[in-house]
Amino acid sequence: MAGAGGLQWLLSQVKGPSEESIAEVDVADIISAIEFNHDGELLATGDKGGRVVVFQKGSSGIQSGDYNFYSTFQSHEPEFDYLKSLEIEEKINKIRWLRRRNASHFLLTTNDKTVKLWKLAERRKRAFGFNLRDDEGQIVDGNSIDMLLVPRYRLMEDMVVEPTCRRVFANAHAYHINSVSVNSDGENFMSADDLRINLWNLEVSDQCFNIVDIKPANMEELTEVITAAEFHPDSCSQFAYSSSKGCVRLCDMRSKALCDQHAKMFEEPEDPSSKSFFSEIISSMSDVKFSHSGRYMLTRDYLTVRVWDVNMEKRPVETYAVHDHLRTKLCALYENDWIFDKFECAWSGRDTHILSGSYHNLFRIFDRATKSDVTLEAARDVAKPGQVVAAKKVVSGGGGGGKRKKNEVNADSMDFNKKILHPAWHPERNIIALAATNNLYLFQARL
Repeated sequence: MAGAGGLQWLLSQVKGPSEESIAEVDVADIISAIEFNHDGELLATGDKGGRVVVFQKGSSGIQSGDYNFYSTFQSHEPEFDYLKSLEIEEKINKIRWLRRRNASHFLLTTNDKTVKLWKLAERRKRAFGFNLRDDEGQIVDGNSIDMLLVPRYRLMEDMVVEPTCRRVFANAHAYHINSVSVNSDGENFMSADDLRINLWNLEVSDQCFNIVDIKPANMEELTEVITAAEFHPDSCSQFAYSSSKGCVRLCDMRSKALCDQHAKMFEEPEDPSSKSFFSEIISSMSDVKFSHSGRYMLTRDYLTVRVWDVNMEKRPVETYAVHDHLRTKLCALYENDWIFDKFECAWSGRDTHILSGSYHNLFRIFDRATKSDVTLEAARDVAKPGQVVAAKKVVSGGGGGGKRKKNEVNADSMDFNKKILHPAWHPERNIIALAATNNLYLFQARL
């Protein structure tokens, strides 16, 4: 089955329980964050229960896309803010890997209020021969009491991964954290909530610096909120953040300490003829991602994904329609609160393709070169364990915002409770990971 750019997408793995109705799914098991590390060897997922599960890529061949269990740990616990009488959920909002510098792996995880730095260390040896005594005063290993033992290391049969919380970055956000991004210098990271963005040093957990503050003196004058933020992949002084007004602001920390004035603003003028009650809601950007080259930015709103050239602010250079078939359903989507769903997007490793999710466990892949696209469904097919099966193709056609036939996607038969909000693309290979409720789907492409 051909896909975007001639790629043949195949379902390689499904992690999670068997198919069940949405009503039967434990809320704590719903995946809320997903991220590959910088070389794609590890894949981390976070859920609404505050747990992080890490998978490691198998070594059964270059083209293998199989990921096996590596480690799991409880990152966040539910808390209660007594000053504000507010419950703080343990849900993992974002996961960001740090570039590897030694044998251990480091990653940042965050819930609504607190960011944590975790270390994953592999332990292949175990110390034995301690001078431990039992209730009768005898050395545990059966040696004489008068004998002093020198501990030694012994190779373990199975390698053990030990997760350790190294630092806790807390008490800096009054609103819910929606983004975390690691600086290219490897020393700093930023965390963004609805109205502020803070800059942290990875070695200092008790203080941070406020670099963006859009909170008005009078909250009644509030017109927009920050929806996502990310550092430039190469320039450590530049970062971008998107807003609910449908614009992206590019800031440079070299100009001023407080980036209250942006260097550039990217916004597409609204067509007055298409303005409606839902215009502000569907124009809100839910995600912004720099391309790996740093030349482009990718944004996602409710209906479209757009590619912006950082050197051109007036309009996007590419626009791809994701939810054109839902334009006539906005009223029903609003009544059920589905219109407020926050879909994320992802670049391919070479910035040639774009990935984003949709409803009914559908996901869209756009080829930037040919402007073609393919829509596939993440669903379990009847297959033996480990057998690679063809992905179910739902629709394929021109993706540059052109007209589609009405019978290609039937919005009336879609299940809006099943949705893919969190996609991720392997940084080097054509392997994608998709979070569909409490299941993790892994697809790989073949030419």
